[in-house]
Amino acid sequence: MPTPPLSRPHRTRLMQIWRSAGWPCQDAVEIELLAAHLVERHVSAGGHELLRLTASAIAQLAQARQLGVRSASLHDRIEHRFAQQQLLPAGRIVWRELALRAALDAVPDVAQVPSAPPVVAPQDRFWADESTSQPTAQRARRIWRVARPDLFSVRNTSVPTYLQPMVHEVKASRADLLSDLRHEAKRHAYRWLSEECYYVFPAGIAEPEELPEEYGVWVMHGDVDDAPRFELLRAARHASCALPFAVWMALCKATPLTVDDELRHAQSQLGESGADGPH
Repeated sequence: MPTPPLSRPHRTRLMQIWRSAGWPCQDAVEIELLAAHLVERHVSAGGHELLRLTASAIAQLAQARQLGVRSASLHDRIEHRFAQQQLLPAGRIVWRELALRAALDAVPDVAQVPSAPPVVAPQDRFWADESTSQPTAQRARRIWRVARPDLFSVRNTSVPTYLQPMVHEVKASRADLLSDLRHEAKRHAYRWLSEECYYVFPAGIAEPEELPEEYGVWVMHGDVDDAPRFELLRAARHASCALPFAVWMALCKATPLTVDDELRHAQSQLGESGADGPH
């Protein structure tokens, strides 16, 4: 008898079992999964009852994921491919569409300012400690906006100066790219949140010379659903910075992306019952 399509609660529970050590919940959802032969009971070397996914359950999860990938927009598929092929293999920690607060300075009213304030680099205005480095009048002129980069990533390191935060903005069409270029404040916010900013789009949409010179350019060759190749046409201009506390808090609350086959690898690490024991 064929297994019926999985409902969302059943898929969610299967993913929870897949990601964990397989501890049972002993509720109605678990009974239904056992009856459908999507999970099976297993006794560990220590005598604890655990749950393991059957081959049928794994096949259904894989099918559901492929349907979800195909139903995603072209923009989302490019974003996903680039993260999987370029950022995660490089050992970076990647987040999608974070909401990060960035500070922009409002243009002062010339009539109310007797003399021009000293020139301060944008990075200094953003990264400096507000309690000690900024005059009260200058802090009052700030405009805060929420920036939502498509991909925000840092190096996997415990040394703050080695983090190298990056922003990658994905554009699926020339119209989308040209529309983004009209929002200068948005681009400033991205530069203040990172050391390097990049545009990522299919080859042929634009030439690097058409984009702001401080932005790097990646292009995608081929079909996004058929092993595309990404090429770096221009490196981004590098500007050192440190992540402010507000950004750290946003990263702590968000869940980073994982490599596509990471779940399969994690499941294989469970091994056979009591094979080698914990390391």
